[in-house]
Amino acid sequence: QVQLVESGGGLVQPGGSLRLSCTASGSGFSFYSMAWYRQAPGMQREWVAGISSTGSTNYDNSVKGRFTISRDNTKNAVYLQMNSLKPEDTAVYFCKAAKPSITYWGQGTQVTVSS
Repeated sequence: QVQLVESGGGLVQPGGSLRLSCTASGSGFSFYSMAWYRQAPGMQREWVAGISSTGSTNYDNSVKGRFTISRDNTKNAVYLQMNSLKPEDTAVYFCKAAKPSITYWGQGTQVTVSS
């Protein structure tokens, strides 16, 4: 069993930055692929970025060049550094851990980009 807790969300002005953290409890963190998703009001949850167990990263085109996903297996944590934030980045951001036939989700953290 893995429990995920996100933190670091908040209110930021357009052009600003935030760093989201997701900390996992339980064992075997290094074997999970990790990802960040987001869900805006009235919209479906969408994938933002992912990092494999070996450290390979991928990004949605909407955040490429602005967001950076990273992981620290010694701390059972994954991060999302978000720069040059836009109002359309406003959403609840969720962390996901996955390996074959197993998926865990966190509860989410709110990110609001507004002046």
